[in-house]
Amino acid sequence: MENLARFYINGAWVKPGDDAREYPVINPATEASEGTLYLAGKSDTDRAIQAARDAFDGFAATPVEERLALLEKILAVYKRRLDDMADAISKEMGAPRHGLAAKVQAPTGLGHLATALEVARNFEFETNTGKTLIRHEPAGVVSMITPWNWPMNQVTCKVGPAIAAGCTMILKPSEFAPLSACVFAEIMDEAGVPAGVFNMIYGDGAEIGPMLSSDPRVDMVSLTGSTRAGSSVSREAADTFKKVSLELGGKSANILTTDCDLEKAVTHGVMSMMTNTGQSCNAPSRMLVPADKLAQAEEIAAKVCASIKVGSSAEKDTQMGPIANARQFERVQTLIQRGIDEGAKLVCGGPGKPEGLEKGYFARPTVFSEVNNQMTIAREEIFGPVLTMLPYNTLDEAVAIANDSDYGLSGYVYAADKDEAAAIARRLRTGMVHLNGAQLDLNAPFGGYKHSGVGREWGSRGLEEFTEVKSIML
Repeated sequence: MENLARFYINGAWVKPGDDAREYPVINPATEASEGTLYLAGKSDTDRAIQAARDAFDGFAATPVEERLALLEKILAVYKRRLDDMADAISKEMGAPRHGLAAKVQAPTGLGHLATALEVARNFEFETNTGKTLIRHEPAGVVSMITPWNWPMNQVTCKVGPAIAAGCTMILKPSEFAPLSACVFAEIMDEAGVPAGVFNMIYGDGAEIGPMLSSDPRVDMVSLTGSTRAGSSVSREAADTFKKVSLELGGKSANILTTDCDLEKAVTHGVMSMMTNTGQSCNAPSRMLVPADKLAQAEEIAAKVCASIKVGSSAEKDTQMGPIANARQFERVQTLIQRGIDEGAKLVCGGPGKPEGLEKGYFARPTVFSEVNNQMTIAREEIFGPVLTMLPYNTLDEAVAIANDSDYGLSGYVYAADKDEAAAIARRLRTGMVHLNGAQLDLNAPFGGYKHSGVGREWGSRGLEEFTEVKSIML
């Protein structure tokens, strides 16, 4: 990847400035190097912001039809580079190449671009309400800060609608997921995105995040990341009154009712938790089980975990790859030990690596039971393959436990009666709820309450996020 050591600024691949520093890209499955990138300093960040600022007026004035035609080109090139994208994602964050990377991670980026295109085709950028013309205009220059866990999901659900809205942008992907971002920048370049509309720099979020958030030339910041990062962005953006969109963490509850199909519900809950090695902000990490069925649920969960093939991302039958980086691996191990120390019942898994996987950041699919909502593993987002099972006696108690969290991103309900499931969903203080195994909908608003963020992404609400509303009184 010859462009890995360069930034994409103002329509060209450029060498990093003198204040940039080298950073190794490590394959989490092998702990081997996949190359070296540079982390931007002030000079490169300034160049990228100015390029986006200079391009904004011209791009914002382009007809919507031209922006949609550009999205079609981006989509076409992405389709052709789909295998390259799957390879990159697998190498940088350990997603199984033939399963998750090729069938979900890379195609999800394609799905968001296609959704943005379809939404924009039907979006009313101008409407009349009596004597007033209401316009949705581009929000301006946007700093986009994205994470490593679902790299293309997070990049494309921002870039697609921003292009459609007429914004220009600076993308700072995670330094732990630079390979897919490099491929994406190549896609944007080949598609003919006008110079300065899309710019990409790598960087340490703690170092250049404040610059991207506070610079007066930036009109909006869109971040997907930790609650701590969201708090930092909000503070840095406050003095210039920027628009801020935050998609942050989660500790989502999964309520299993007394009459549900327990085998099916527990199996689905465990597999959903272990997907992407538990590194999903909306993962169902707290399973709430009727107290009289807890022992049975434990047996099912242990059986499911024993069936999960943990291994090299390159092997065709691998279901769960490694944790994406050494820092996160150590955090997960620390929290697993904390669960044991605080008295939770270890059903399966535990500290350490699976047998035969000494190399790589592999963790054991882990389930704790007899957890109460005051334990650390029930309060903090672990972001690894760790499920906590909490017993309850009444549905009112289950809902209270589910809502007793700083987070409010997603929720899950499994019930025999669909009306009951929907009634429970209405009581959950979360931005999303999945009933009886329902999948995500790329047209539905994605986002949460409380510490899980501000604003919504995906679908028409995601496009609106990158606009400002103007009323023209006729």
